[in-house]
Amino acid sequence: MPPNTTASSGQKPGKSGRKKGRKARLVVLVLVLALIGGCAYGAYWSISTVRASFPQTKGSITLEGLSGPVDVRRDGYGIPQIYASSDEDLFMAQGYVQAQDRFYEMDVRRHMTSGRLSEMFGKSQVDNDEFLRTLGWDRVAKQEYDTKLSASTKKYLRAYAKGVNAYLEGKAGKDISLEYAALGFTNDYKPAQWTPVDSVSWLKAMAWDLRGNMQDEIDRALMTSRLGPKQIADLYPQYPYSRNAAIVQEGRYDDVAGAYAQNGGTSTSGSSGTSTGTSTGTGASALQSQLSGLYRVLDDVPAAVGVNGNGIGSNAWAVSGEYTISGKPLLANDPHLGPSLPSVWYQMGLHCRTVSAKCQYDVSGYTFAGLPGVIIGHNRNIAWGMTNSGVDVTDLYLEKLSGDGYLYDGKVKPFTSREETIKVAGGEPEKIVVRTTNNGPLLSDRDDELVKVGRKATVDTAAPDRGDGYGIALKWTALDPGTSMDAVFAIDRAAGWDDFRAAARLFDVPSQNLVYADTEDHIGYTLPGKIPTRAKGHNGSVPAPGWDPRYAWTGYIDQDELPYEYDPKRGYIVTANQAVIDEDEYPHTLTTDWGYGARSQRITDLIEQKIDGGGKISTDDMRQMQLDNSSEVAKLLVPELMKIDTGDKDVREAQKLLEGWDYTQDADSAAAAYFNAVWRNILKHAFGNKLPKELRVKGQCLWVDPVNTTGPVDEAEKVRECGRRDADQAQPDGGDRWFEVVRSLMDDEGSDWWQTPKNGNRPGATDRDQLFRRAMIDARWELTAKLGKDIDTWSWGRLHRLFLKNQTLGTSGPGFLQYALNRGPWKLSGGEAAVNATGWNAAGGYGVVWVPSMRMVVNLDDLDKSKWINLTGASGHAYSAHYTDQTGRWAEGELLDWSFSDKAVDDSTSDTLVLKP
Repeated sequence: MPPNTTASSGQKPGKSGRKKGRKARLVVLVLVLALIGGCAYGAYWSISTVRASFPQTKGSITLEGLSGPVDVRRDGYGIPQIYASSDEDLFMAQGYVQAQDRFYEMDVRRHMTSGRLSEMFGKSQVDNDEFLRTLGWDRVAKQEYDTKLSASTKKYLRAYAKGVNAYLEGKAGKDISLEYAALGFTNDYKPAQWTPVDSVSWLKAMAWDLRGNMQDEIDRALMTSRLGPKQIADLYPQYPYSRNAAIVQEGRYDDVAGAYAQNGGTSTSGSSGTSTGTSTGTGASALQSQLSGLYRVLDDVPAAVGVNGNGIGSNAWAVSGEYTISGKPLLANDPHLGPSLPSVWYQMGLHCRTVSAKCQYDVSGYTFAGLPGVIIGHNRNIAWGMTNSGVDVTDLYLEKLSGDGYLYDGKVKPFTSREETIKVAGGEPEKIVVRTTNNGPLLSDRDDELVKVGRKATVDTAAPDRGDGYGIALKWTALDPGTSMDAVFAIDRAAGWDDFRAAARLFDVPSQNLVYADTEDHIGYTLPGKIPTRAKGHNGSVPAPGWDPRYAWTGYIDQDELPYEYDPKRGYIVTANQAVIDEDEYPHTLTTDWGYGARSQRITDLIEQKIDGGGKISTDDMRQMQLDNSSEVAKLLVPELMKIDTGDKDVREAQKLLEGWDYTQDADSAAAAYFNAVWRNILKHAFGNKLPKELRVKGQCLWVDPVNTTGPVDEAEKVRECGRRDADQAQPDGGDRWFEVVRSLMDDEGSDWWQTPKNGNRPGATDRDQLFRRAMIDARWELTAKLGKDIDTWSWGRLHRLFLKNQTLGTSGPGFLQYALNRGPWKLSGGEAAVNATGWNAAGGYGVVWVPSMRMVVNLDDLDKSKWINLTGASGHAYSAHYTDQTGRWAEGELLDWSFSDKAVDDSTSDTLVLKP
């Protein structure tokens, strides 16, 4: 029962939002639990059983280890604000309160990060555990704790763990959460004590999901089996610097000083190329075989905060007081991650009653359950947001194996090996051996088929003799101990730009774009992170030969060399995963795989439209920008689509929806529904059958995924409704890279990409417009099957729906338990690569697979006028009033009041719990 943060459009929705619906769910839940209880214990479960794990939020509780009383004030959404008189009391209380709300989630996460999911869920998770043990996140986290982290950070981590364990003391599983009660029927699992290393390990899981271009590295290598260098270059266009601005636009790299300096200069536009060939001597056939198997393994690894590296994005921007109504900066942030229930984020405030050397924190924002401190938010002086930088911090190496070692620089070196024992609930323990090369652990050992293929793989003449075969090793910055946990606390107490920059230097993995604003009317940006340097000729875009020292990492970019901006003349800073800096202006290769800037440029345009008209930007203006649904690819394609005569009156009826459409993807828009179906079919016809089989969606029906179903549709029914199956059909994911691919091909109307073969009675396409015509026809009949023949009933929201699924039992538990734990659907506006990035994957349908996981706007003039919202709610307890109480407002684009000052928190407090020593 793996953790899974990806929503499924086949899940039976639970009702939500009305008292009648909530009452019905409780009745159903009671009946279900009574039935389970009758089978397992012969006992009747009641509503009191369901509520047994709900947290105490009023009165007082005695906690051994506190040095003084701590107040926990919760508002009407259950969001806690903690008040203490010492740092250790503050973080101990944070651990206790997070465990009250989310301990099951915390427990699952630590089992994932340590490769121990099988202890909870049995044999089904052994393969995942083997892979995660090979990465060794918890081992690296322990090294960090033992050798890298400051004494104060370790003190805070111990205090946090003490608080979690104080909550666990004396509690049985059923007293902690409904999920433990359900698991209790199949195994005797009991939660163990929390440790400081459990918290540190979570940063490794976050880094894995935000790891950069590893998937592109694999894809490019696999493409070489079927595509030539020019075709691969078509699919990875140059970054459009002249159209979509990089983040950093002022300053330059000083070759003499060996540092980046902001001097008021403005960088010029340039171009960026991407290497698309395999590295010399990698052994093409061996590499293809190994990567095909690795693709399968990676697809099964549970995601931590995203969707395994695909589609990860975010928006964050700051506007200086010169252009705001208040005269002080505004800062907005909305990270795009896979939807999960509960949300990956946890909102809270951490307040010292008096800020002093004894108690240093007065901070509020978003953190992860299981992690002390605040990750994104503001304190009394500064605010900050994050987006994934996408810098290349991973490389895959094809290793030549020989006996008990591997080849490097003409010699056989011994593996560093360790044995791992995996405990399995309801089964016998399993043992594995993890082998590590100088380039990292052998991922290929974790798949029997990969090992066989590596032994038998044919290789080209540039590679060494086969001998015992080949394997794939992973070199990744997060596999070395670091100091990111120190950075969290240092940022939380930063008082200004210098403090913030110093703290950011400690944030080594994952590398993030950090956006800054403060109450003194300054804004800034900095790129921290441990970013490798490579020898000339190796840019990390494709896997490299591990036996050749010319492809080894040569070091890391010094922190003084990394780009930054402070109070740029333009008066704003925008980050949305675009290029950090023009490649021609910077001596180091940060990555060859930036996002292509569709979102960042749209945000920039919205800001400039406001200020160029002489207007001032408000907090609500920032919120409205976050909700912008405009489709950049529609602006490009619709004028061309409108010129095409399809020769079919029914298709013409759908085509007319696009007349006068403003390109916004509102949930009630029929035009958005039709256009996105056309876009999906353009991708399928132009690229689907031309990609290598390894990148294809096996047996995926691309035509019908009925939206009126009350449960999953079996494959036979899908085939009947589709009329045919697109077996072994490849399909691009539809991200903003594909926007750029299509844009770059638009003027080449006779390109091979636009040509498709005849298929039965279906004519082939010989040019762009013929392929567009085919896509328009197919989209019409696809939506007829999905939404009905009457286009007046069509809407984007009927296709584009969000289901929230409990991360374990909500994905793989019995149907009745999924019904009890999951929620949805919500019909959403927005779309792929829109600012309101409710992403969908063209390979699998229109259902929402990543979302703005939270939204915030910080007002640096009056922090109490800041706004925030979470995807779900504060609680991880199904049927708590705070399980999904923010989701409806989130779906409508609303933000909640964000109280910070003592008075504002007092005014918004609904419940107060006093923790006593």
